[in-house]
Amino acid sequence: MSKLGLTDEKHFREHYQQTSIKLGLIEMTIPDKPTSSKQKYRLTEKGRQLLTASNFSPGQSNE
Repeated sequence: MSKLGLTDEKHFREHYQQTSIKLGLIEMTIPDKPTSSKQKYRLTEKGRQLLTASNFSPGQSNE
């Protein structure tokens, strides 16, 4: 979140994380337990294609 310049976790979850899940860009690693403390998220193939198409690479600054 901090890399995106965001500080409000609820706003991040509602506007970025959940939207990305609904669009099929990311997926839960443990979909049967969405509130698990061990829950993580990974890019889907669709998410990887979007990153490739946008010429974005992890760690890239937007400045």
